[in-house]
Amino acid sequence: MSAVNDTNFNSAVFLLTGTPGQEYVHLWISILFCLVYVISVVGNAVILFIIRSDSGLHEPMYIFLSMLAVTDLGLSIATMPTTLGTFLFNAREISLDACFAQLFFIHSLSYSESSVLFLMAFDRFIAISHPLRYASILILPRTAKMGLVCVLRRVAVVFPLPFLLKCSQYCQANVLSRSYCLNQEIIKMACSDIRVSSIYGFFVTVSTVILDSLLILLSYVMILKTVLSIASHAECVRALSICVSHFCAVHLFFISGTGLSVVQRFGNSSSALLQILMGYVYLLVPPMMNPIVYRLKSKHLHARIIRVLKK
Repeated sequence: MSAVNDTNFNSAVFLLTGTPGQEYVHLWISILFCLVYVISVVGNAVILFIIRSDSGLHEPMYIFLSMLAVTDLGLSIATMPTTLGTFLFNAREISLDACFAQLFFIHSLSYSESSVLFLMAFDRFIAISHPLRYASILILPRTAKMGLVCVLRRVAVVFPLPFLLKCSQYCQANVLSRSYCLNQEIIKMACSDIRVSSIYGFFVTVSTVILDSLLILLSYVMILKTVLSIASHAECVRALSICVSHFCAVHLFFISGTGLSVVQRFGNSSSALLQILMGYVYLLVPPMMNPIVYRLKSKHLHARIIRVLKK
């Protein structure tokens, strides 16, 4: 019996899915996704190039922004091959190892993004609450260490997850509801006991996204408290304007993630298409919109980009 199970495990594959029942529009969806990926990759690559080449942008705020661009770029690259392969060429099969590898990159990058957003909120709090000491508190070496530690911690937390899933047995070809692999869905496909994987997956979610969201909320409560203590209306508006771009990025990430969680938990079978669409919004929209938001809301970055384009 064990030999049969081992054979089934080794030969098992997952079948990716585009939008069930909407196959006749897959070509048009693939064109839309291609456009989204191009904007995401080019936008984030331009931000990284500008920050790296302009010494005037070597500040904590832009260091954290470059880290956000790296995570967004990684998310786009991690989902691009299977998504475009499914919609363009109907290439649905994916091996277990490839699926687990994609799962690791998607989860570690998305959790790292929430950590970077928290660091950016902390940066904005220091800039507003202690403007005179800002440069001495967030020196570049300290900023780099903070970012590196947060990202490595998230990667380390996610690292055991693919190995726990690999220990489970998958007895047949299993159909996934999307064109990429996620932990929550693969756990349901296992034929063996999944309690350890489920408990650890819940722990990862609580210790990363939920904790980061609470810390970001606390940062903004403290920022608002500081801003309300400013007597001058003009100074109050100027202080709030510092946080506009980051506030938009936080909303893009957490509202799409919360919407996906709510739909998955409380949705019924009739809302399966809505769940699939929310999954694509969660992974595709923030990497595309973040470069646009920061380009429009950050005057310094906007000016540098225009200068480079003119050259």
